[in-house]
This record gives sequence, C-alpha cells and structure tokens, in this order.
Amino acid sequence: MGDDQLEAVAQSPRYRRLVKRRGRLAAVLTTIMLVVYLGYILLVAFAKDWLGRSLDGGATSVGIVVGFGVILLAIALTGFYVWRANREFDGEIAAIVAEASA
Repeated sequence: MGDDQLEAVAQSPRYRRLVKRRGRLAAVLTTIMLVVYLGYILLVAFAKDWLGRSLDGGATSVGIVVGFGVILLAIALTGFYVWRANREFDGEIAAIVAEASA
C-alpha cells in the first residue's frame, strides 16, 4: 500500500468512525478489567479473612477461586474483542482499503 492509499484511508470518514468504535470498545473492556482487578486487590487488602476461608475444608480457598475468576474474565474479554474484531472490524477495514485503492 502506497502513501497515497494510506492517506486516502486515513481521511476516510468510514475509517474514522471505525477507529472511534474500536477505541470505545477497547476502553469499555479495559475499564471492566481494571475495575474487576482493582476490586480483587481491594479484597486482598481488606477482606483477607474472607478470601482465606477454605472451601469445604480443603486446601482451596475462596481467594484462589476469585483470582481464577479474574483470569477467566480477562481471557473472556480478550476473546470477545477478537470475535468482534473478526466479525465486524476486519471486514470494514478491508472495504475501506478497497475503496481507497479504487
């Protein structure tokens, strides 16, 4: 892709809308993850007794389960972003590049 095509893509209103939508989605997912992680850290700081409570008298504590949940949420949010990018953003980018090449 040449400089002229890159400039045409950058000036496209469709591309600018796409960048805003993609950025908004990334900001929302990042905020969700940061809030959940901060909540977990605050639990570690202020609810040690609750997090340290054993599940069914075994070696696994509530904190391990909650921490595992935080990790699974991060994986799920990443998967959601990839799914949405593959389903929506990639096709639109291809259309914008094809339009700029014409």
